[in-house]
Amino acid sequence: MNILPLESIKDFFKSISYSQVFSIALLLIAGIVLIRIVRFVLNRTFFKKSNLQNKMLINKLVNYIGFLILLIIILSELGLKLSALLGAAGVIGIAVGVASQKSLGNIISGFFMVTEKSFEIGDVITVGDKTGVVYSVELLSIMLKTFDNLLIRIPNETLISTDVVNITRFPIRRMDLFLSVSYDSDLGLVMDVLQKTARNNSHCLDEPNPFILIKSFEDSGISIQYGIWFEKTDYVETRNSIMQDLLGEFRKSGIVIPYPHITVKTESFPSTS
Repeated sequence: MNILPLESIKDFFKSISYSQVFSIALLLIAGIVLIRIVRFVLNRTFFKKSNLQNKMLINKLVNYIGFLILLIIILSELGLKLSALLGAAGVIGIAVGVASQKSLGNIISGFFMVTEKSFEIGDVITVGDKTGVVYSVELLSIMLKTFDNLLIRIPNETLISTDVVNITRFPIRRMDLFLSVSYDSDLGLVMDVLQKTARNNSHCLDEPNPFILIKSFEDSGISIQYGIWFEKTDYVETRNSIMQDLLGEFRKSGIVIPYPHITVKTESFPSTS
């Protein structure tokens, strides 16, 4: 039963003439060149001011449509009837569509994300428990490059149904540190030291002013929220330098950072004997 289809395929390839092979080669070259020209013109005109993310999606869409048209033209050149080809493609398309509803959902979700413009390539985002740099935007998913150099694929449907935090959307951001000082500390002095530390740190911005909030009285000390503003590109440098500066200033000013401990007091009772 398998001999007939194999023989038919052999007969089909034997029927292809050298002139058809030459024509197909010319069509391939011309088609690829034309697709590149269309991409170049679109990027230079209609999408000149678009971000890199939108340009990547448009380029991929042009590629898919262009190569599909090129494939149909080549098959037509080989003598295959276009009506039969389109009929078969319709049947296959229905079967593939039923089998890949999730993929279609990802494509639709991808277009919603493009219109929302919630992030761009190069932004640092958090999706669920995953944080990384947006490496590329595909039709079905996005690729995140983590800070330990891993590549994570996240489907577009997941992005639509999950909270996405864009850490680097704005040029400046605030870094919150949660500190604790002992109950013996002078809170006025503590606030002065915090202001001075931010003012003397080259990575901290003068405006807006540091955010200082005395939060609560904990078991071992007084909890303080300390927020400093910095440029988004200086995250690591800012965090490392401000931690070193705080520790040095606290030591110079005699401010104690408490640690959990228990004080046990004993009393002697008179003997009953």
